Amino acid sequence: MAEIEDSTGEEVIRVRIPQRNKREVLAIVEKMLGGRRVIVQCEDGVERMARIPGRLKRKQWINVGDVVIIVPWEFQDEKADLIHRYTRPQAEWLRRKGYLK
Repeated sequence: MAEIEDSTGEEVIRVRIPQRNKREVLAIVEKMLGGRRVIVQCEDGVERMARIPGRLKRKQWINVGDVVIIVPWEFQDEKADLIHRYTRPQAEWLRRKGYLK
């Protein structure tokens, strides 16, 4: 996911949109719990505990206030897996387009 300029000179940002058919939900990180766990406030109004997988933990740091995509567990809806973190420009694009409030 890189920022690219188009022929008009405007900045084009590529952003991954949550796939609703795969139960993906946008969320904002509220609190760091330690042990690769965070509390997130989801767009559906539910506060969930999410796990940060090792592949994300080593590649990019997750901080309070980050916009992320989570997938709630099927058997325990108050828990989820964190699958993607947005960069600051991508999060601003989501806000401008109305995906985030």
